[in-house]
Amino acid sequence: MSKSSITSNKYSSRPRMVVMGEVYNGNSSILTQPTEKRGVRRKLLYQALNPKALRLYKFTQEAEASRLCYALIQNPAGWEKQLERFTSSVVFCVAYGHRIDSLEAQTFPLIAKVASALAPWKREVQAMGLEEGQANLALLEMVKQEVATAKAKGKPDTVSDDLCKLLLDMREKESVPLSGTHFSYVPASLFGAGSDTTASTLCSASLGLVTHPGVLKVTQVELDSVVGTERTRTFADEANLPYIRVLCKETLRWRPVAALGGTPHASTEADIYEGWHIPSDTIVLGNNWAINFNEEYYPKPRQFDKVRFLSDAERARLGIDKQPYVGSNIHPAKAGHSSFGLGRRICPGADLAANSLFIALAKLLWAYDILPIEGRQYDIFAYTDGFNVRPKRSNALFNFKASSIRKYWRPSRRALWHGWRSSRQLGSR
Repeated sequence: MSKSSITSNKYSSRPRMVVMGEVYNGNSSILTQPTEKRGVRRKLLYQALNPKALRLYKFTQEAEASRLCYALIQNPAGWEKQLERFTSSVVFCVAYGHRIDSLEAQTFPLIAKVASALAPWKREVQAMGLEEGQANLALLEMVKQEVATAKAKGKPDTVSDDLCKLLLDMREKESVPLSGTHFSYVPASLFGAGSDTTASTLCSASLGLVTHPGVLKVTQVELDSVVGTERTRTFADEANLPYIRVLCKETLRWRPVAALGGTPHASTEADIYEGWHIPSDTIVLGNNWAINFNEEYYPKPRQFDKVRFLSDAERARLGIDKQPYVGSNIHPAKAGHSSFGLGRRICPGADLAANSLFIALAKLLWAYDILPIEGRQYDIFAYTDGFNVRPKRSNALFNFKASSIRKYWRPSRRALWHGWRSSRQLGSR
């Protein structure tokens, strides 16, 4: 579609979702809200994820990425679970100011109450929705109590500036026409949408790297030449690491987690698209797979390419001919791909997710060689089915190469345990 089509309101609504929306949580989630009802929630979420807030969260992302690298020293075979813990902890820290040290339910009891699937029976769906709603309210109340306690002690600055606290501050300063339940789903939506998707993208990056060793080599050469081998990577290095940034974008394009565009859209008015009449209230799916593999946008789209998303200036500086990478059309999205969604329904946490991808890959590729498993035949299309997809099999060896990660883990550990509150402390309450 044209840029004017996807940025208009024509395709920015949601179809009626009886089970997932009405029965499950009374349409409390921003994910299922139609256009006319989502405004307040979305405004709150975007305000709390503005560039200033994103800079605050980078501290957590760097520390958790160092924690990830250190954890893989102890259990390299469990790298996929460690990726899940990393992304979950980042998002939970950002949303509620508490980190997740383990995904085991006994470590963090509230995690066990967050429903992970829907049953086909209405009674079970309602019960699961009620349980998740109670957990969301409990998390909101937890942050409210922490803020109140800190203020009572005259130490309001001791409470971290997490998303939930920022949202509560906004509600104090201006009228927010949402019930407590509906309000609690705003920070909860970040955790629900941002943890598994980012972990799945990192799994796809590992598959791309082990099946395209030239990509791994060029990124590691860049890391070693620009930063050196004796210190870890930080967000301060980002401007000088174009290949890492490109790797993140190319992974998102090459293997979109939501292959069929995630949650369906709905048209708000009748439209004509390439001769096809689309009535109002039509369910519309953005086929991310087809869009991201469209040769008009991406020449040789099946190739996992290390330079595809370099800017013209970067290609010129690196002596790379841009012509093989220029399609007959330019993708209309700012990101250059559709994997975060389209138009006014684009993922509000897209920049947060992109930052997590960047810092995780920058630190992992400094600390480890990500290698293929000897003797394994790789099928790069062997992916799970479902709403979100990822490679079916654990597909890589993480070979430790940067002994200095131990040195950088110590200050990161102190930052995580003293700057942010641990899930173990929360779980013991």
